[in-house]
Amino acid sequence: MDFDTIAAISTPMGEGAIAIVRLSGDESFVIVDKLFRGVNGKRISTVASHTIHYGHLIDPKTDQIAEEVMVSVMKGPRTFTKEDVVEINCHGGIVSVNRVLQLVLNNGARLAEPGEFTKRAFLNGRIDLSQAEAVMDLIRAKTDRAMNVALGQMEGRLSKLIQKLRQEILETLAHIEVNIDYPEYDDVEEMTHKMLIEKATYVRDQIDMLLKTSQQGKILREGLSTVIIGRPNVGKSSLLNSLVQENKAIVTDIPGTTRDVIEEYVNVRGVPLRLLDTAGIRETEDIVERIGVERSRQVLKEADLILLVLNYSDELSEEDLNLFNAVEGMDVIVIVNKTDLPQKIGMDKVTEVAKNHKIVTTSLLEDRGVDELEEAISSLFFSGSLEAGDLTYVSNTRHIALLNQAAGSIGEAISGVGMDVPIDIIQIDLTRTWELLGEIIGESVHESLIDQLFSQFCLGK
Repeated sequence: MDFDTIAAISTPMGEGAIAIVRLSGDESFVIVDKLFRGVNGKRISTVASHTIHYGHLIDPKTDQIAEEVMVSVMKGPRTFTKEDVVEINCHGGIVSVNRVLQLVLNNGARLAEPGEFTKRAFLNGRIDLSQAEAVMDLIRAKTDRAMNVALGQMEGRLSKLIQKLRQEILETLAHIEVNIDYPEYDDVEEMTHKMLIEKATYVRDQIDMLLKTSQQGKILREGLSTVIIGRPNVGKSSLLNSLVQENKAIVTDIPGTTRDVIEEYVNVRGVPLRLLDTAGIRETEDIVERIGVERSRQVLKEADLILLVLNYSDELSEEDLNLFNAVEGMDVIVIVNKTDLPQKIGMDKVTEVAKNHKIVTTSLLEDRGVDELEEAISSLFFSGSLEAGDLTYVSNTRHIALLNQAAGSIGEAISGVGMDVPIDIIQIDLTRTWELLGEIIGESVHESLIDQLFSQFCLGK
């Protein structure tokens, strides 16, 4: 597949020691040959692949030195895109890297679209669609666990399992074709029904296993939306600061100090939390605080986890009970804070209203109980066999939706066999399952979806 030559800055914008401008395409070497002057006089197009060379970039219009560089040469197909690739390493200033990019664009390259390097790797057959999506997951990973899941997907762990399941379905469809072509043989029909049940049940079980990991995988990929709620001045902002290990929120003894929702990302025992500190939920005449309270109520509806903070030195109030009612049916950890002060709260009453929710006591002022809280968060979402390192996690929302549809289709096929549905109808359900699984890895997917997926990538990747 022939494409024009693209170029983009592959390192973050800003000042740094080194910046990289990457080119990919058939004209990469020709373009750089126009600009590069190495110390030994060699042309980039003649040097060995996967080597790096020191020299200068020359502006052809002025014959002046534009930048001092190191040029890496990688000949296709042993590259990320399977095309000829050149990476120009220059000084990491905004002016210098933009000068280098402008030179290569003025001499035959085109500015790459977001994600176009990875898109070419997919279109040229180096990776499938699920592996391509894992590239962005790897870049955005916020914990070691999330990074390991992305690495596993990039290496093809999910792809290999999906391909295996599609092959099982393909073999089953072939046997069904035999049954349709030779209906006079009763033993063929009996063998086909038996084999169909075995194969379809195996595929369904494997899909179910993948879906069981989807909640954990989605949390690792997107983060756990965690909302801290409680009456004013119970220690919500102190809890945020303690988990983030930074003074992000203003902490005072004055109720209503937090007027808006404060958002931070934090890594808790490998679980990425999108931590939201809310304004204290209460009735107030203060217009600004009232807006904050309304925003708090809104984020509460969208939360994956609630950290409900109570005051150890206050009796359980009507406002506290209202908060318990507001989060009924959600994943909640109850935090009884300020244990450094005299006890006024009735812990038996807290246990009663908390029902089955985990209760943790803390003194954030004295940094007590935070370890227990982190362990409770980790255990709530990552416990038991799902922590096994050899599991194939599914974290992508698109993949999860397709797997749910595939589970429905294969389930219809299995039910159809039990109800003696005509074999050609069952064949339709199996074919649909095969197609849905193919969409995950890009075997059967519309071009518009491919464009949409890669447009979400950063420029230069």
